[in-house]
Amino acid sequence: MELTFDGTVIEWRGPAPFVFVRVPDEESEEIHAVANELTYGWGCIPVGVRVGGSEWTTALMPKDGAYLVPLRKAFREAEGIEVDDVVPVTLSLGG
Repeated sequence: MELTFDGTVIEWRGPAPFVFVRVPDEESEEIHAVANELTYGWGCIPVGVRVGGSEWTTALMPKDGAYLVPLRKAFREAEGIEVDDVVPVTLSLGG
């Protein structure tokens, strides 16, 4: 399954700052419908991610009924992405 959406880049403060794109509600519902088939534990879902010209694999993290897409620093820098930017994201569920 492939999903494409525009999402806002957010920062989640923890022991270290983490940067994510929150998957919108509609797409999160689609993911939730197949999550049991894809999760490898703790509700994390393996995905392939494409933002601009960058592609990588990671895992979606469940948060407050939606999912978060981790944005690694190297890819944020390569694409010139900052917190609060709205970016186009394509997810390929299952990695």
